[in-house]
Amino acid sequence: MTKTLNSRIPEGPVAEKWTNYKAHQRLVNPKNKLKLDVIVVGTGLAGASAAASLGEMGFNVLNFCIQDSPRRAHSIAAQGGINAAKNYQNDGDSIYRLFYDTVKGGDYRAREANVYRLAEVSNDIIDQCVAQGVPFAREYGGMLANRSFGGAQVSRTFYAKGQTGQQLLLGAYSSLSLQIQAGKVKLYTRYEMEDVVIVDEHARGIIAKNLVSGELERFTANAVVIATGGYGNTYFLSTNAMGCNCTAAVQCYRKGAYFANPSYVQIHPTCIPVHGDKQSKLTLMSESLRNDGRIWVPKNLEDAKKLQSGEMKGSDIPEEARDYYLERRYPAFGNLVPRDVASRAAKERCDNGYGVNNTGLAVYLDFSESINRLGIDAILQRYGNLFDMYEEITDVNPGEVANEINGVKYYNPMMIFPAIHYTMGGIWVDYELMTTVPGLFSIGECNFSDHGANRLGASALMQGLADGYFVLPYTIQNYLADQDLWPHLDTNRAEFDEAENGVKAEIDRLMNIKGKRSVDSIHKELGHIMWEHVGMGRTKEGLEEGLKQMASLREEFNTNLFIPGSKEGLNIELDKAIHLRDFILMGELVAYDALHREESCGGHFREEHQTEEGEAKRDDENFFYVGCWEYNGDDAKAPELIKEPLEYEAIKVQTRNYKN
Repeated sequence: MTKTLNSRIPEGPVAEKWTNYKAHQRLVNPKNKLKLDVIVVGTGLAGASAAASLGEMGFNVLNFCIQDSPRRAHSIAAQGGINAAKNYQNDGDSIYRLFYDTVKGGDYRAREANVYRLAEVSNDIIDQCVAQGVPFAREYGGMLANRSFGGAQVSRTFYAKGQTGQQLLLGAYSSLSLQIQAGKVKLYTRYEMEDVVIVDEHARGIIAKNLVSGELERFTANAVVIATGGYGNTYFLSTNAMGCNCTAAVQCYRKGAYFANPSYVQIHPTCIPVHGDKQSKLTLMSESLRNDGRIWVPKNLEDAKKLQSGEMKGSDIPEEARDYYLERRYPAFGNLVPRDVASRAAKERCDNGYGVNNTGLAVYLDFSESINRLGIDAILQRYGNLFDMYEEITDVNPGEVANEINGVKYYNPMMIFPAIHYTMGGIWVDYELMTTVPGLFSIGECNFSDHGANRLGASALMQGLADGYFVLPYTIQNYLADQDLWPHLDTNRAEFDEAENGVKAEIDRLMNIKGKRSVDSIHKELGHIMWEHVGMGRTKEGLEEGLKQMASLREEFNTNLFIPGSKEGLNIELDKAIHLRDFILMGELVAYDALHREESCGGHFREEHQTEEGEAKRDDENFFYVGCWEYNGDDAKAPELIKEPLEYEAIKVQTRNYKN
C-alpha cells in the first residue's frame, strides 16, 4: 500500500491560511501551560527563540546546548543579514514579492503555504529584534538601513555590519536568559541528545549525554523540539563550525521521522578557497559583499595561466581584459543571482581553465569600482570586519591599492570559490512543524520546510526566528491541547530503559573497535567521496560509485576506528565518532535522493539534465514533489521513498529566469 503524508495545510487562499489557522487552532489555557514540559534541543536562533517564547508563555522548558553557552551556537557565524518585507526603501517590495522570490529562488520545490507564512511573519521579526535592542544598521536619519541579497531586485535585507547572526543571537539569548532567571527555562549546557524516546508512538523524552562527565541521563516531557541545524559537515570541509553535526536529526530519522529532500545542499559561491589538505573547515565571505563587489575572471586563457603560475596578479589585469561573467550571463540580476546559479557559473569558468589561483579553483571578487566611486571609508563602514577577516586569513587587504593602470586605481581582489554552506533538506514536517512522529517537532535549518531546492541569502536567520518566535508557539499548542498527553511519565519506564541501553551498547561497540584510524582521517575520506561524487555536479555513475565507496567506508569505520581514552569523562574523540557514524548514513541519504531525482533543480544539479546554456533543467511532470525517506531498520539498508505532492495555487511554476 502506498504511504501518504498529511501536511495539514489549512484551507483557503494562501494569503489567508496562517490567519485562518490561528483563528481556529486549539489552545492551552495559562494554568494548564504550567503543568506541561517541553524539551528544546539546540540553542541557536531557532532553539533559543523557541525556548524563550515557550517559557514566557508559561510552559516548563528544558533547553539543551552542546556548547558551554548558547552564545556559541553556529548562528553567530551568519554575517550578511535577515530578510523582511518592510519595504522601507519604497522600491516595490511586499509580502507577496518576498514569498514569490523565495519560491522562485528555491526553484519551485518549496511548499507554498509554509513560504507565504514565512514572508508574512518576517516583519514581526524585525520589530521583535529592534525591541530587544539588536543594533541594526541605520541610515543618517535614523531609519533602519537595507541592502540587497541574491535572487531579489529589491533591498529588503536588514543587517548589523557583517555580524548580523551574532547580534540576533545575543537578542534571543537575552530573552532566553530572562526566562532562565524566572525559572521557566532550565538550561543544560555541554549536553548532547543521543536518542529520542518514543512512548505509545509519541515523542516523550530524550536520552542526553553529559559531555563533561560522560554519563547518560534521561529527560521526560510532553513534547520534544529539535533545533540542531543542518548536515553540511557530512562533507568534512564546509563553512559550518566543526561542532555542527546531524546526530539528533539522524536519531529522529532512525526512530521514525521521515527525512525530506536530503539532496538539496547549498554550495555558497563566496568562500575562501581551500589552501591545502590540512584544513578542517572553510570560511564564508558574506553574500552581502556582492552588493559592491564584482565577480570576474580573465577574458584571456593566457592571463589565467599566468595568474595560476604566479607570473601575474589580478590587479595587473585592466578592466577591458576582465570577464564579469555573472553580469554578462545574467544582466537583470548581475552579481546578485541566487547562490546555486553563481556557484555553478564559477565552476563552469574554472572547469574551462579560467580559475585564478595556483589550483585553478578560484575566481575574483573585486571592490575597485565601488571604492573608486564611493570612497574607501564608505566601503569599510559596510564591510570593514569582513575585510579584516579576509586579511587575517589570507594576508591580503582588499581595501589596499595594488596597481594603477591608465589613471584607474585597482585594489587587491578577494579570491573566492564555492563551498558547502547550508542544507535545505531536513526532517520532514507538516504545516505545524511536527514530524511524522507525533509530539516531535523540528524547527530552523533542521527541517526542510521553507527553502525548496535552494535557499536565498539572508533567509536562514529569517526562518530560524520565524519558527521559534512566531510559528511553533502557536502550532505546538494545537498538539498539547490533547489532554491525553498531559500526564507526566516516569523515566523508569521500559521505553527509557531500552533507549538508554541502546545508546550504551553503541558507545561500547565504538570504543571496542580498537582499530588504527582516527575519526578525522575517516571523516576526511567521507568528505572527498561526497565532494567528488555528490557535490556541485552529479551524475548517475558518480552517485552509484559514491554509494559503493560509502558502504566500504562504513565497513572501515566499523572495523578499523580508533578512539583514544575511555567512555567515562570528557572524550571529544568519542563524540566525534558518534557524529561520524551519522554523517556516513547522512551521506548515503543525500546520494540516494540525488540518484532518484532525475532532474536538476536548485542546489541539486544532475549533469545529464541541463539546458544548452548549462542551466538546471527541471522535470516538473515527474518530480514535482517532496522526496521523503523512511528508515528501513538498518543503516546498511537502502531507505524507502515516500512522496508528498506539491500543490501550487498562487504562483505559476515556470523555468527560472535571471537574465531579464
